[in-house]
This record gives sequence, C-alpha cells and structure tokens, in this order.
Amino acid sequence: MAITQKEEARALDAEERDLVEKSHHPALQQLSDQELSKLVKLVRERRDKAKTTAEQRRREMRGKAAPRGATPSKADTGSRTKLAVLAMAVRRLNSESERRRRMAASTSLVSNAKKALALRQASDEDDGPAFNSRHAHKGMRDVSNQRADSLIRPMERGRLRKAAAVSQAKRDAR
Repeated sequence: MAITQKEEARALDAEERDLVEKSHHPALQQLSDQELSKLVKLVRERRDKAKTTAEQRRREMRGKAAPRGATPSKADTGSRTKLAVLAMAVRRLNSESERRRRMAASTSLVSNAKKALALRQASDEDDGPAFNSRHAHKGMRDVSNQRADSLIRPMERGRLRKAAAVSQAKRDAR
C-alpha cells in the first residue's frame, strides 16, 4: 500500500524529510551525478539506522531485549513506517542511478561504434585487399567441410544411450 505524503511527513524528522523530498521525481531529475551519489549514501545510512531501531523495538516488544528507554516499546508502527519510507527513497534513488548508468553506457556504445566505423572507412579508402589474399576479383574460394557425415541416425544414438543408462542403473542397484 502506498504511503501518503502526510504519513511520510509524520514519520520523518526535518532533515530526513528534505532528503526524501529530493528523491521524488521532479527534484530527482535536477540533481547532478555527484549530488545523487551523496544523496544515495545519506539516505542509505538513515535507512540502516531506522532498520536497527525498528529491530530493537520489535525485540523490546517481544521481551527479548532490554528496553532502551525507561519502559519497553508498546508499538513499532512509527519505526516501521519510517523504515518503509526510507527504503522506498533508496529504491527510487537506485533506479535513477541505474537509469543514468544505462544511458551513459548506451551513448558510449554509440560513440565507440561511430568511431570504429570512421576508422574502418578510412582504412578501406587507403588501400585495397592484400596482394595474395582470398579476396580475389571473383570472390572467396569455396572451402569444403572436412568433417565426415555421420551415418548413424540420431534416434538410434539416443536409443542406445538410454539403454546404456538403464543397464548401468540396474548394475548400480545391485
């Protein structure tokens, strides 16, 4: 279920709220790559801290850990909500950084391909085929296949393989 902005604001403190607001769509597109990596690091740290707190509260509620405060926690809904909000922010930031990485890789691939094509065209214009190459004027010579054709039908080969496997299983079962 989606968490509303009002619930997000209730679960987070002011600094965390600013970090999470930067992870939403319009603000996320405006960030540079360095700012994005810093934001990912900060939000991950906050998420890990919230995760530790939520686990500690759950342990207090079950009676497995000593209470951090004067009395053990009665409910952990606030810490769970905070953890969910920060986890969604990390997921958004990760997907944005992955999108940017894929886009950079794609543009790099295109530029490398264009460079290779230019080099290839430049080398073709300089000189033709080598003097003693298989690229003679009439095209490449036909090279015959050296492997002999198998005379055994594939179905027969499979039948024999299966028969051998069955007989080996019978011997192993003794």
